[in-house]
Amino acid sequence: MPIAILCIGDVVGKPGRCVLEDHLPALIAERQIEFVVCNAENAAGGSGMTPAIFNKLLAWGVDCVTMGDHVFRKRDVLSLLQNSPRIIRPANLSASAVGRTWTVLPTKSGMHDVAVTCALGQLYMGSNDSPWAAMDRIFNELPHNARIRVVDFHAEASSEKVAMGWHLNGRASVVFGTHTHVPTADVRVLDGGTAHVSDVGMTGPYEGVLGRRRDRVLSSLTTSMPCHYEIARGDPRLSGVLVTVDGSTGRAMAVERIEIKGRVHEGGVYDADDGWPDKAMTKT
Repeated sequence: MPIAILCIGDVVGKPGRCVLEDHLPALIAERQIEFVVCNAENAAGGSGMTPAIFNKLLAWGVDCVTMGDHVFRKRDVLSLLQNSPRIIRPANLSASAVGRTWTVLPTKSGMHDVAVTCALGQLYMGSNDSPWAAMDRIFNELPHNARIRVVDFHAEASSEKVAMGWHLNGRASVVFGTHTHVPTADVRVLDGGTAHVSDVGMTGPYEGVLGRRRDRVLSSLTTSMPCHYEIARGDPRLSGVLVTVDGSTGRAMAVERIEIKGRVHEGGVYDADDGWPDKAMTKT
């Protein structure tokens, strides 16, 4: 029986959350989506996530939240990482780091189980442990009956993301890239039955630079002076891929890119759910 799985890319701030709130429930109903994986490491003010945002993501239809290099930016996310099976942190951090490295959750109908894991790249991403060894270890740990397996590879280099797709070809149902916030045109199903895309793109405001105000980013780049990168506002979009998977084998049958243009909401681009780290975050 084919089932639909939606993988959503980096949700950036309040504009990204608003477009999810406006469109995700209807998309789930229209396309009969059975499972939603969402990278939300930028959901709170552009960096990190808060419990309030996590609860709203679940209410809008997200089944599992994946994180990336900003996983610990908000301290109050630690309790979620310790207690909820619906959020995971990158598997190739230290073994002492808080949080699950994989989870298995039921689809919305309860007919199938879906295993989800995530990892950080190494190229241009700092001194993380090997994502290759981490994925091999986790795929050996996953229960055999969880045939549908989804991987969020949060990495900078497209070459590394393509390589991870081939590394997990035939073992994962979906390997989707996040982190660079720019959607790539290489959506495909590999010959082993693994759907792959180097980056699903950003769910947030596209009028800026990777979700930040373009005037602030350009000022920093052209003057070499530091500048606070506030969240942009305009042209919010929901970005992701929709994968059709054979529920009995876990093999991907088809994959398509999803992009939905949203509306600009009134008010500022930050609110109480962002968990402001300082007063500068209250500016609009």
